[in-house]
Amino acid sequence: MFTGLVEELAHVVRVDASPHGAAFELAADKIMEDMQLGDSIAVNGVCLTVERMQGDHFFVSAVPETLRRSNLGRLQAGDAVHVERAMSASGRFGGHIVSGHIDGTGRVREVRQDGIARVLVIEVDPALIRYMVDKGSVCVDGVSLTIMRVVGQAFSVSIIPHTRGATRFGGVRPGEIVNIECDIVAKYVERLLMGGAAVEHEGASGSTTGGITLDMLARHGFA
Repeated sequence: MFTGLVEELAHVVRVDASPHGAAFELAADKIMEDMQLGDSIAVNGVCLTVERMQGDHFFVSAVPETLRRSNLGRLQAGDAVHVERAMSASGRFGGHIVSGHIDGTGRVREVRQDGIARVLVIEVDPALIRYMVDKGSVCVDGVSLTIMRVVGQAFSVSIIPHTRGATRFGGVRPGEIVNIECDIVAKYVERLLMGGAAVEHEGASGSTTGGITLDMLARHGFA
């Protein structure tokens, strides 16, 4: 689990791509301090496994499904990426719940200044926009952000100076592709309301009904 608070900008040293996936060599500093083989590292918000380390470089791989759903397939040597180590059980939870499992990508449609902030307007697929709500949470390239507003197929976020300096968002331009992870709580709630997850047992007969309904909530004291 991650928090969406980027620890540093790492840099892509080498990319070996093939029809079977891609291998990445990245150079970092802070996150190398206690990195272990097999650790989970979020790279632009994508949870990857450390396969090897050498000095201040670490090596990860991405399977075809990951490349299809994210912007990792667009990375080239010299690119900067956001990196975050998995959250420590004893650490503060400063962002929101981030799994590192990307739901899809978005396209930066507009970049504008709003006082000291930099506003990004990001267009996403209809399958993702339904999880976006005003003042809700979203993870963009591994960065936990608050949604300002949702209009049509796009949502906007405001980048404060600190975030702008600590991430690559200070130089992002219209047309760029970014990774999107929707709020995991919203996805679970939707799944439950659709009746595709939780199963409620009814009596000795063993008959079951799925999902959360108004009737089921009332029978459990939520009337």
